[in-house]
Amino acid sequence: MKEVTMRTANEIVSKLKEHQPSTPSKWRENAEWRMANKSWLRYSQQIAMMMLDRMEELQMSQKQLSALMGCSQQYISKVLKGQENLSLETLSKIERCLEIQIIADPALV
Repeated sequence: MKEVTMRTANEIVSKLKEHQPSTPSKWRENAEWRMANKSWLRYSQQIAMMMLDRMEELQMSQKQLSALMGCSQQYISKVLKGQENLSLETLSKIERCLEIQIIADPALV
């Protein structure tokens, strides 16, 4: 019985090795990166949700927003994934193009 179990385990390991990718997984590095950048990622995700909600209200596509902002549609896609470290310039463009307020105006506080 032990011999049958060992053979089955070896077959499983062999089949797993057949499907193993040639490059190692980076899940650990990605998880560590998310933990290290947790504070600003939270803001990035909130901004992405604000943008998506407003784009839906305006029936605006990523391509249309990218044209208004003067950037690529691929960049807008990255921003909308909520993992982009946005500059103040980019935040200002988003506010202007979507007519939303992301950063509180100190004069109004």
